[in-house]
Amino acid sequence: MVTCSFRQLLVRPFALLAAMLILAGCSSLPRTPYTASNAAASTVLDLSELRRYADEPASRFLSTDVYPRSGPVSYLALSGGGADGAFGAGVLNGWSAAGTRPTFSAVSGVSTGALIAPFAFLGPAYDVTLREIYTSGIAESLLNTPSIVRAVFGSGLFGNTHLRELIARYVGRDTLAAIAAENAKGRKLLVVTTNIDTQRTVIWDMGRIAAIGSTQALDLFRDVLAASASIPVVFPPMLIDAEANGHRFQEMHVDGGVTAPVLTLPEAFLSRNGALARGLRMNIYVLVNDKVERDFQLVPNSTIDIAARASASVTKTQIRSVLYGTYDFARRNSLGFNLTYIDKDVPSPGSFGFETGYMRSLYQYGYDKAKAGDFWAKAPPSDGSLLGGFRYRRPAVSQ
Repeated sequence: MVTCSFRQLLVRPFALLAAMLILAGCSSLPRTPYTASNAAASTVLDLSELRRYADEPASRFLSTDVYPRSGPVSYLALSGGGADGAFGAGVLNGWSAAGTRPTFSAVSGVSTGALIAPFAFLGPAYDVTLREIYTSGIAESLLNTPSIVRAVFGSGLFGNTHLRELIARYVGRDTLAAIAAENAKGRKLLVVTTNIDTQRTVIWDMGRIAAIGSTQALDLFRDVLAASASIPVVFPPMLIDAEANGHRFQEMHVDGGVTAPVLTLPEAFLSRNGALARGLRMNIYVLVNDKVERDFQLVPNSTIDIAARASASVTKTQIRSVLYGTYDFARRNSLGFNLTYIDKDVPSPGSFGFETGYMRSLYQYGYDKAKAGDFWAKAPPSDGSLLGGFRYRRPAVSQ
């Protein structure tokens, strides 16, 4: 007889979601209703310039300073990946040790990448903080109070208390002030969430939020980080106060990886053949806290294993699509493209969640890889080793 453990469900959000649907019919937590027109006109902290949406026209991004436009520009994009964020922390520390890490003009983060992003943005002085978050064992506390009752009758298997406490521990007023100072120099820090009411990818300008400097701004900054890392079903969503047309309500935000596993450039550029400002010189560094190459695996014929493999395949396909789109865009616009990721031969964790031993090992792998110096690929990986000779070719495009 095929059985599955609670731990197996835990690390497979889609599988867990399927299990929760079986228990459908339970009442949901109350919310203040609002309309699509309210959503379209909504503001946070009574300011409209604190965020953009990835599906907005390219002109909206070029007419604002969400992305720096004066070159040369170095842009670091950090992906999601849960505990695999230890790889990104290791890469950044190793890159510092190698003495070749630039001061980034812009940094974006999704999910675990969002937790890394503020410290990557502030530079090597915060490398110790990154190492502590991902190797000290503090991350294990995020998943130590599971509750099926909370999942069924609430909005997440785990409460978000530990996640919020972790963020509050490392992101205080001093951190906010440091980010605001860098924002004033024209550097940009961006974090991605998914508004599941509107199904839109939200790009938050964290430097502008930090520049406000108020208690409300600090709370919003922390809430956005928590929202970006809130895997649906596993963690409750973050409800962010908003206002439109004199009506106050709360938007529901979850893991940015639901709609954007990594934010390189907005959809208007990648999927609609947009063009950046003429003459822009940009080096894009994409740090993927995950495995990108496809691999072979004989999947057990069980519901949980099939759901887990399907979930992993969806995520990998999304990441690869973004990477290929970004690579093509970079080639068309003469931008530098640099990619690093976890090799498919790196062992997977032996148990669920944020296992400290695994995270320390992955951190060291990333550190050694970056310190050695040759850790940036100049194109997305092909599937040659798996598919017998297939190579990715850039499709022909008009100039």
